[in-house]
Amino acid sequence: MAACTQKRRGAKKLHRPPAGIAMLRWRLLLGTLLIAVLGVLCWLDHQASLPGLWLFPVALVAVVAATGEVLALANATGVKPLPATVYAGNVLLLTSSWIPFAWQESTDAAAGTWPLLVLALCVLLVFAGEMARFQKPGGGATANVGMALLALVYVGMLVSLLAQLRIRWGMGALISLLLVVKMGDIGAFTVGRLIGRHKIAPVLSPGKTLEGAVGALAFSCATSWAVFHWLVPWMAPSTAGSTPWWGWLAFGLLVAIAGMVGDLAESLLKRDAGRKDSSSWMPGFGGVLDILDSILLAAPVAWCCWALGIVGS
Repeated sequence: MAACTQKRRGAKKLHRPPAGIAMLRWRLLLGTLLIAVLGVLCWLDHQASLPGLWLFPVALVAVVAATGEVLALANATGVKPLPATVYAGNVLLLTSSWIPFAWQESTDAAAGTWPLLVLALCVLLVFAGEMARFQKPGGGATANVGMALLALVYVGMLVSLLAQLRIRWGMGALISLLLVVKMGDIGAFTVGRLIGRHKIAPVLSPGKTLEGAVGALAFSCATSWAVFHWLVPWMAPSTAGSTPWWGWLAFGLLVAIAGMVGDLAESLLKRDAGRKDSSSWMPGFGGVLDILDSILLAAPVAWCCWALGIVGS
C-alpha cells in the first residue's frame, strides 16, 4: 500500500511543470492583465476632454513609488540623499511636463522648457539640503548630491518625457512606446526561457541571453509595424500620417535596444545594492522600477523618433 502511495506521489511530481515554465506562465498572465488595465486607462484618457486626466494620477503614483525604490537601493550602498528633495523634485518634474501643455493647450517649444527649469531648481534644492545637514568632511555629501541628481533625472525627467509624448503627439505616441517596449520584454523573456543559451551580461543579469535579445528585437519590430500600420492612424488620423517601412522598423529596433539597455541599467543599480528586485510587492515582476526600467531609457529614444519625424509624419 505504501509503495502504491509513493508511486502516485511520484506520478504527480512528474506532471508538475518546471519552475521556469511555471514562472513564464505567471509572468505572461500577470503581464497580460497589466497591459489590459493600462489599455483601458489609455482609452479613457484618449476620450477625456483634458489630456492626462486618467493617466496623470497613475504616473504620479508610479513616480513616487519608483523614487522610493531608487532611494532604497541607494541606501543599501550606504548613500543617503535627502529624501524630501528627491520626492518633491520628481513630483514637480512630472507636473511641469503636464500642466503647461494640458491647461494652456500648447505644444510649442516654450512649454517644453518647463521641465528643464524645474530640474535646474531641483539642483539648487539638492545642494541647499545637503548644505543644511553638512557636519564634517567625509560625510558623503558629494555622493548624496550625485545620487539625488541621478534619481531626479532617472525617474522624474524620463517619466516627464512620457507625459510629453502623450500631450505633444497624442495617445498613439505613448502607446507606441509602451507596446513596443513591453512586447520586446515579453519576447526576450519568452525566447530566453525557451531556447536561451548564450549569456550577454552574466554578472549584471544572468538571465539575459543573446537568443532573448533577438526575440526582443523580433517582437518589438512586429509590434511597431502593427502599431504604425493600424493603431496610430486609427487613433489620430488628422495628425499621424503614413509612416514609411523604414520608420516603423527604425522605431522598433531603436526602442527595443534602448529598452534592453534600460533593463540592464536597473540591474546595475540592483546588483550594486545586492538586491534581486527593486521591491517585492509584485511576485514575478518585483517593484515599480522593475516594470518601468526598460520604458525609462526608451522614452527619450521614442521622443526623438516622433520629434524628428521618423514616425508619425
